[in-house]
Amino acid sequence: MTQYLEGPQGRRIAYNRVGGQGPGVVFLGGFRSDMQGSKALWLEDWARGRGRAFLRFDYSGHGESSGAFDEGAIGDWFQDALAVIRGLTEGPQVLVGSSMGGWISLLVARTMPERLAGLVTVAAAPDFTERGFWAGFSKAERAALAESGRVELPSDYADEPYVITRRLIEDGRDHLVLDKPLPLPFPVRFLQGTADADVPMSWALDLLDHASGEDMRLTLVKGADHRFSTPDCLELIGAAINEVLACAE
Repeated sequence: MTQYLEGPQGRRIAYNRVGGQGPGVVFLGGFRSDMQGSKALWLEDWARGRGRAFLRFDYSGHGESSGAFDEGAIGDWFQDALAVIRGLTEGPQVLVGSSMGGWISLLVARTMPERLAGLVTVAAAPDFTERGFWAGFSKAERAALAESGRVELPSDYADEPYVITRRLIEDGRDHLVLDKPLPLPFPVRFLQGTADADVPMSWALDLLDHASGEDMRLTLVKGADHRFSTPDCLELIGAAINEVLACAE
């Protein structure tokens, strides 16, 4: 059953929580996705079947949470994640970050590493507002962003275009993780599809090279796309969590 947490600056954050043993698992979704996606729901069933505590939630401006999507930015969604982890979980957690959720989970890890039992990312997209959107903008799009504060980009995942705001780009620059040391002092499993049209495989290699930690592995899945939601891919996510939990327990 969906419940709500009063989050930062009055933002109302929707969440679903399953009780169980710890370390718990927290799913952090992607840009414009929500907690009703296939990975989130599969992971909830996976956790229930194992008696494992589990939490999924919607960032503000996403899904059932309050706020308008195009008024949000990375820093807002990062603060939402901190609020639900601090307010709704106890003890160490395994974060599972998908796409933008991978970036958010790295920010959480940098802020409170003591609360993480481990980290699993799926097509992680750290710094994508800079490396993806800004780097890919034409001169005309950059000019439009400066003049009107927004540009619209076509989406392969929705009928409506993505609205990219100047605030999203500027706030993203305040939350980069690949421009400074990134220690991850717990088990880490990165998962990446080779056929991902949104997050280049090279980004996964860059993240692996940049981050530091004693137990860090990258699994490349040939032919897997950005959704990473086929039965085989979902089982790989579950296996990665099991590996992390085995180290933590």
